Amino acid sequence: MKIIGIIPARMAASRFPGKPLHPIAGRPMIEHCFERAKMFGRWDGLFLATCDQEIKAFAEEKDYPVLMTADTHTRALDRVAEAAEKSGQDLADNDIVVCVQGDEPLLGEDVIEAVVAPLENDPEIDGTMLAVPIVDKEIYLNPDIVKIVNDQKGDVLYTSRAPIPYCKEFTPQLGAKRVGGIFGFRWAFLKWFTGIPESPLEIVESCDSNRICDNGFRQRIAPVPYRPYFSVDSPEDVALVEAALKTDPLWGKY
Repeated sequence: MKIIGIIPARMAASRFPGKPLHPIAGRPMIEHCFERAKMFGRWDGLFLATCDQEIKAFAEEKDYPVLMTADTHTRALDRVAEAAEKSGQDLADNDIVVCVQGDEPLLGEDVIEAVVAPLENDPEIDGTMLAVPIVDKEIYLNPDIVKIVNDQKGDVLYTSRAPIPYCKEFTPQLGAKRVGGIFGFRWAFLKWFTGIPESPLEIVESCDSNRICDNGFRQRIAPVPYRPYFSVDSPEDVALVEAALKTDPLWGKY
């Protein structure tokens, strides 16, 4: 069973234009993502996927494998699927494609392992998503952060930018979780997903995982213990990441 990783990135992000190359602690964000993803030692291939010449030029300067994709993709997983097709890996339907979002500069080998393990251990699982505990009310209420509700098996029921599950007064004991930007798919399932239209709940929530729920399928959450873990959705998030890097165990190892 092959495992390949695709890191999609584009300069025209609506909430933070140019963010893949925005410096964080003196290094472009996409460099943090690629170098940390590379620490997962079981890749059969790890690639940047972009439609932008600036990102391509940076990747070539760093000797990162880069795949050019169409500039018409509005969803990261569509870019990932195109890049996987172009990767030269001759993927079988059961092989694993991992989407490592290019705005996750605090990722580590452990979160990639968490996303891959269910697919390796259970043939009935076709897709996984990283689930990060929410311990701060600000994160719970932030509409830039996609929250997860799952069933008792760990299958995703719904994702939303609203604060879910609802409670009158937030506490960490609520068990709320947010989507971390690492997703695993069997290759056949990713092709199915990107081959069908956007769904109503996907469109209204701007959460593409809802396309799976809307069509009667499920993703399994890949939960990880809490630690400072911030995605970069807006320029204000850069300061949060830089503060977290000061105590991050991987900082200084790349």
